[in-house]
Amino acid sequence: MKQQKQQNPWHRTMLAASVGIALAGGSLLAQPATQAATQAAKQPGTHAAAASNSSLRVFFMDVEGGQSTLFVTPSGSSLLVDTGWADHNGRDADRIVAAAHKAGLKRIDAVLLTHFHADHAGGVPQLLDRIPVGEFLDHGPNRELTPEVSGYYSAYLKALAEHHVRRISLHPGEKLPVPGLDATAVTADWKVIDHPLPGGGEPNPFCSNLPAYPHDTTENSRSLGIVIQFGRTRIVDLGDLTSDKEVELMCPINRIGTAQILIVSHHGWYPSSSPALIDALHPRVAIMDNGALKGGSTPTLQRLKNDPGLENWWQLHYSMEGGAKWNAPDAFIANLDRATDPQAPDAGHGLTLTVQRNGSFRVTNERTGQTRSYAAR
Repeated sequence: MKQQKQQNPWHRTMLAASVGIALAGGSLLAQPATQAATQAAKQPGTHAAAASNSSLRVFFMDVEGGQSTLFVTPSGSSLLVDTGWADHNGRDADRIVAAAHKAGLKRIDAVLLTHFHADHAGGVPQLLDRIPVGEFLDHGPNRELTPEVSGYYSAYLKALAEHHVRRISLHPGEKLPVPGLDATAVTADWKVIDHPLPGGGEPNPFCSNLPAYPHDTTENSRSLGIVIQFGRTRIVDLGDLTSDKEVELMCPINRIGTAQILIVSHHGWYPSSSPALIDALHPRVAIMDNGALKGGSTPTLQRLKNDPGLENWWQLHYSMEGGAKWNAPDAFIANLDRATDPQAPDAGHGLTLTVQRNGSFRVTNERTGQTRSYAAR
């Protein structure tokens, strides 16, 4: 599919949803992304408490098989990737706000929605009822026109209008307008970045002998995927990008290069995580935001377990499908309460990643309080 001409990220304008204009009784003011980011950084009290050290802190909240990941820079700027589910008495929004407060935040600078499925975008209205957000980033209009997905997309637009929050739609190759965070969009709205990132561009030997992956037409393949560079550490989060689009991104050349940390796509569900992606990225650590009964597919767990270069992989939940044979060791799983009883109450433990500019990092399991450190290489 021919890529559309990219917009200059420093001169594009904010997008105001038409439904939001009607609900708000007027238009939402459009501003350049850099100006919006600068204004967000100047909000009084926004970053003072959060700017406490020189590390990048990443909080993986347990949203029961959805995704919600909070990045906090040394200066206190913040990016939340996805908002988890709606309903559940505000469970996911409460967990996000608790993590934000733990990080010293009074507001979240930007929320990135990888796509508009319920487990990623459903929690937007409840989140905005609980904490201020500077702006939302997404891949553009919803493309999966089913009643369910269209409903969540409409609820998203309505919430933006009611809370007067800006919206930016990103294209592959554009930088995220979050001060102090070097993050690049590499996939969006069924397109992939057309040039390699620094360190990428080499032929990908893992593109040979791949199966013919199904052509995905859902919002999953439209995921807004990002690569974050912090010092010597590269972090990859592609949302729910499916294997057919992974191959387009990574073949015949590896446009990303290697990454020290991989946030496992699609909660570890089998339609994603092809060898063309995982083997080429050659991560040291993988982190999976699965649920006990969602994601954590046996084929994905097998691929991680058999990867000779992977030092450890971490899971938010014990996977009932994977069983004792394929799950990570208990020390690397945040929630074990449903390992024997799928109906057991969930404790909602998360994982915390702390990254230093020299390439060292550590992961803490909130359930055990134990930390595993990884030396710089």
